[in-house]
Amino acid sequence: MRVDRIVNQTTTETPPAGLSTFLGVFTPTILTILGAIMYLRFGWVVANGGILGAIAIVVIANLITAVTALSVSALSTNMRVGAGGAYYMISRSLGLEIGGAIGLPLFLSQAISLTLYCYGLAECIQMFWPEAPVSILAGVLVVLVSAVAARSTVFALKMQIPIMVFVGLSILSLLLGADWSGSPDPSLGTYQDAGFWGLFAVFFPAVTGILAGVSLSGDLADPERSLPRGTLFAVVAGAVIYLIIPVALGLSGDFDTLSKPLAWMDVAWVGVLIIPGLWGAVLSSAIGSILAAPRTLQAMADDKLVAAKLAELDARDGEPKRALWLSAAVAFAAVFLGDLNAVATTVSMFFLTTYGMINVVCALEGLVGDPSFRPRFQVNWILPFAGAVACLWVMMLIHPVAAGIAIFCEVLIWAWLSRRALQASWGDMRGGTLMSLAIWSLVQKRRQREHPRSWRPHILIFTSDVGRNMRMVDLTWAFSLRRGVVTVCSLVEGDLDEEEPLVQRAMEEESYLTHKGVTAFCEVHVVPDIEAGMVTVAQANGIAGLASNTVMLGFPDNDEFLVPVVRVMRRLDRLGKSLLLARLERRELPTERSISIWWAGRENNGDLMLLLAHLLRQNAGWRRSRLTLRSIVADPAEAEALHDEMKAMVEEIRIPAQVQVLPLTAGSSVGDIIQTYSRRDTLTMLGLGLPPAGEEREYVDRIQSLVGDLENVLLVRNSGPFKGKLI
Repeated sequence: MRVDRIVNQTTTETPPAGLSTFLGVFTPTILTILGAIMYLRFGWVVANGGILGAIAIVVIANLITAVTALSVSALSTNMRVGAGGAYYMISRSLGLEIGGAIGLPLFLSQAISLTLYCYGLAECIQMFWPEAPVSILAGVLVVLVSAVAARSTVFALKMQIPIMVFVGLSILSLLLGADWSGSPDPSLGTYQDAGFWGLFAVFFPAVTGILAGVSLSGDLADPERSLPRGTLFAVVAGAVIYLIIPVALGLSGDFDTLSKPLAWMDVAWVGVLIIPGLWGAVLSSAIGSILAAPRTLQAMADDKLVAAKLAELDARDGEPKRALWLSAAVAFAAVFLGDLNAVATTVSMFFLTTYGMINVVCALEGLVGDPSFRPRFQVNWILPFAGAVACLWVMMLIHPVAAGIAIFCEVLIWAWLSRRALQASWGDMRGGTLMSLAIWSLVQKRRQREHPRSWRPHILIFTSDVGRNMRMVDLTWAFSLRRGVVTVCSLVEGDLDEEEPLVQRAMEEESYLTHKGVTAFCEVHVVPDIEAGMVTVAQANGIAGLASNTVMLGFPDNDEFLVPVVRVMRRLDRLGKSLLLARLERRELPTERSISIWWAGRENNGDLMLLLAHLLRQNAGWRRSRLTLRSIVADPAEAEALHDEMKAMVEEIRIPAQVQVLPLTAGSSVGDIIQTYSRRDTLTMLGLGLPPAGEEREYVDRIQSLVGDLENVLLVRNSGPFKGKLI
């Protein structure tokens, strides 16, 4: 796969605006939590669920968001969070592909949220100006809010201070107007309009504004300190307020009163104070959205997920103006979508997947235990894991279809980004996660009793030139069927102190094989002697029960080199490692292929040869190949019985193959028969015996007499612990 993007973590850094914890985190977060749902729908929740039901809903919802806040606190104290907030945290831990899959929908959701809030504010205005054109008014509000944000982030955030005052006065007016000496009306808590979980689904979005301050992480003077403190204080303050309000409402009105959208006005001491609080809460959420969206886009532009120009900062105030105006354009275009109810539900799903993924990141970081994960704010991994599950549960509870659409879109984006082969200049937790999974799997494998049923070839190839011996590598890759481990090892005869560093050569060979479509581990070793070096490397190859069980060598061009190979075979036999000795021609293989196995019995390498032939035929190009099992008998009278026996065995082991038993006629040798009948075969397999020590030369001559000038030959020696039991 071609690498077409090289990402630099520090392409464009946002100069910090020096925002404080209060102005940069607490204020936007608490105002987003205390939003329109609190004013317009909380009374209806209390009317249907009663005081205790509403309090139960508040507690469950806040527990979920509080866990996400704890995850944010842990992650933000383990790294300096740059621009992009949630996207930055996710991408730095799970990689650009997953970060982008969450970040792109998150940006669109933040931009469209501006439209939704402006529509909400326009509808609030319509309550007092019935002839107001809502769509036009919403478009004007989008432009005005964007213009405020374009002036400067600090100016936009300072505008929220008076808004907070209005919200505070409205809550105070409600509490002063409540009948604290009264008792709940019997009509409350009857669940007339919705059940408990239906009420929960309506209320839960009210407490999901915890990332409003996180999105401004790149503008904070001290994000490591401000993010956890500001977020947690806002969550706690919001939870306390939401626990008090249902009591005040439940003691002060009946079902009909609290079911009205502006029930607060009927309860409050000064009802008119509710209106500026409501308008201010909606406006504050709109400001938070237009501040968050461009920073998410800027962070993705820094990472080259989108156009790099969107990361450029204005020379005068350091604001991402290009990203801001694009965000505003998306929000303005959304005004013309008409009915935004369906869009609003999907937007909520994207926010929830972001919260869930932040919890996943924190849980995995704690579970994997990378040494680099050293947060000052410690959270046990079980809490964020439970938070991630809870986010998914709430998504399905609110709207299963919208949840499915959101997850499907994010999976599509992840698949698209994965094909771009993105590379980042920072390390993430994926390596640690895979290492933990590998260690766990190896430990579990060690506890399992080895059995022939689960045996598969883990092949160690010795080759002096990967490119020249590519046919042998391809054959090994075909045998592994992507289920075994293939290791390609080059041996360099010499002194380690005198050789150049060999890591680069191994990396180049691995890259070459990847380009050829072969997944293999490449190693280069310096050894004082090739023959002894092969045995030493074969002993050491592998890790924790996942060692190579088969060694493959190429057929030497010079017969004299076959003698050391036979000696190596004897040592490998003592190590319990099988040997494959391949002589392969370089020309292209024919379309119609055939494999012949010269059979001398299961105990004499036959089971391994049959298994390798079966694995080979699972690969494209070999699936239609013809497999023939051949054997030679000295007595023609034994031919029929042996044929029937071999035929029954083939049917028993479920490997389709033809059977052919050939008599040894006068004047012909075994080698003559093998060469005559296998001359047209694409691949010929023969077993290797183990000659007595000192008779290697004679055995080499016998091998040569058997294979003659056959083009593609694989000699097999089964020395594994399951010899004779593999089929």
